Amino acid sequence: EGSGRSPALAAAAPPAPLWVPAGCRGAQGRVAYKLLHDLFANYSSALRPVEDTERALNVTLQVTLSQIIDMDERNQVLTSYLWVRQAWRDAHLTWDQDAYGGIDSIRVPSSYVWRPDIILYNNADDRFGGSMETNVVLRSDGHITWDSPAITKSSCKVDVSYFPFDGQRCRLTFGSWTYNGNQIDLHNRLETGDLTDFVENVEWEVLGMPATRNVITYGCCSEPYPDVTYTLLLRRRASFYIFNLLLPCIMVSFLAPLGFYLPADSGEKVSLGVTVLLALTVFQLLVAESMPPSESVPLIGKYYIATMTMITASTALTIFIMNVHHCGPGARPVPAWARRLILHHMARLCCVYEVGESCKSPRRALGGQVGRGDTGVPERSPREGEMGAEVGGCPRDHCLCHHDGLLRNVDYIAGCFRRHRAAQRRNGEWKKVAKVLDRFFMWVFFLMVFLMSVLVLGKAA
Repeated sequence: EGSGRSPALAAAAPPAPLWVPAGCRGAQGRVAYKLLHDLFANYSSALRPVEDTERALNVTLQVTLSQIIDMDERNQVLTSYLWVRQAWRDAHLTWDQDAYGGIDSIRVPSSYVWRPDIILYNNADDRFGGSMETNVVLRSDGHITWDSPAITKSSCKVDVSYFPFDGQRCRLTFGSWTYNGNQIDLHNRLETGDLTDFVENVEWEVLGMPATRNVITYGCCSEPYPDVTYTLLLRRRASFYIFNLLLPCIMVSFLAPLGFYLPADSGEKVSLGVTVLLALTVFQLLVAESMPPSESVPLIGKYYIATMTMITASTALTIFIMNVHHCGPGARPVPAWARRLILHHMARLCCVYEVGESCKSPRRALGGQVGRGDTGVPERSPREGEMGAEVGGCPRDHCLCHHDGLLRNVDYIAGCFRRHRAAQRRNGEWKKVAKVLDRFFMWVFFLMVFLMSVLVLGKAA
């Protein structure tokens, strides 16, 4: 048959025609069948295929990352689609190409040959499934290449301290389960995993996949066990979480200080703070559901806790300020220190002024407006003095002003009116104190929300 030409003659001969007679193809198939029968006639796939049992068998490993299927942060499991290539030399499966029609390689089921028991050490799959049963490529010099796809679930220690601006380092450790380093010497074919066929993930960005070879001596055995560890460097794409978790929280947080701007008579100041607190609690629960129950609190969780603490404090201050606003007519006068600090300095700082005043207009002295009428002592008006002067000389029998009972009633009514006006002035001053405190705490809490937001974004950067 013409298929048994030597390599030198094949190189010198012209290229074979595109059309090959059917008889030649049948002859090539019979030769391949004879080769397969001769190779596996006395072959056992149960023993390590080496000529010298004292020497280690070299096995090379190469992993190609095709796709990241899922990253379960709560259970700390990475699901990935890999192409695993293993190569070794089988000393019992060699043949002469010239004796078998120049056949250089054949493809046989992987169950026909001996295979190294290379498994994923940090496997987290409950079924513990291995690679797919694909064919192996067997060459005439005994070299075997086994490419098999595999969907793996590996354990990955997830650090969510900077969530959603975090990065993860997930390790994929491959090694033999029963053969030690004196029997199988495992090496990585390249210094890094192959990412040329990687399908981009919508949530994670792959920064690299370096490979390292480790030789470890375990406590169960004295022999060394080599393994190859691929470290998958991931960085989270944070746009989804920024627009769905972080920005709503920031906007809701800026609503909390506006509760101080609401009028106290509206009755909505406390309810606004409680509503904002409940909204942040819902966002906090959404983050907690996807995070592992670890001691490390994510960055966005710390922001939620700080914001909720601030809103709780603002609600408590709102209740205190409303109590000051509704102190009632029986309240004591505003103390002198509060009058100077709140009604003078803080009111000018926060631009709180009465109708007809402005921040730049000179303020009237507050002490002279309150002292009058607070004691409850009846004071006679100038009109009353003039009337007394006019009627001083009138006959007693013809003037009603000399009747004692009528004078006492008039004095009592005038005293009640003066006390009522004094109570109104005190009540108005306390309301102004509450208004100044509202404005002051509004700007303080606005500044706190802004600083917390800048701090979170800066720390994430």
